[in-house]
Amino acid sequence: MSTFMANKGNITRTWYVLDAAGKPLGKTAALAADLLRGKRKPEFTPNADCGDFVIVINAEKAVLTGKKLDQKYYRHHSGWVGGLKEVKYRTLMQTKPELAMKLAIRGMLPKNSIAKDSLTRLHIYRGSEHNHAAQKPQVWDAE
Repeated sequence: MSTFMANKGNITRTWYVLDAAGKPLGKTAALAADLLRGKRKPEFTPNADCGDFVIVINAEKAVLTGKKLDQKYYRHHSGWVGGLKEVKYRTLMQTKPELAMKLAIRGMLPKNSIAKDSLTRLHIYRGSEHNHAAQKPQVWDAE
C-alpha cells in the first residue's frame, strides 16, 4: 500500500462561501486560510497546492473584538525615507473591508509560492452578493 500524494492531476477543487457577518475577523480568516490551503481535506499534502476556492461575503460586517478598532494599525512603507503610512483599522474597515480581510487571510498562509497561488482562489466581497453562482458554491457552516 502506498501513501497518497496530491498533485495537479488528482485534486478536485470545490467552491465554498463563508459569511463573515457578525463573526470575528480573525476566526473567519483562519477558516478561509484552512480551506484555501486544503487542510480540512483527508488528502492534504503539505508540499502541494490542494486547496479549494473560497468566497467571503459580508466582509464589512466582520467584527474586531476588544479595542482593536482603535489600537491596531495597518502599516506599509513606500521604500522612501519617511514613507511609512499608517491607517487605523476603524478607518480601514469603513473604507476597504475587503483589504482588511485579505491581509488577515494572507498572514495566516505559509510564506511561500503555495500561498501566492492560494490567494488567487480567494474572492472577497463587501456585501452579501457575489457573481460566482455559475460555480455552484457550497455554504460553509460547520462552525
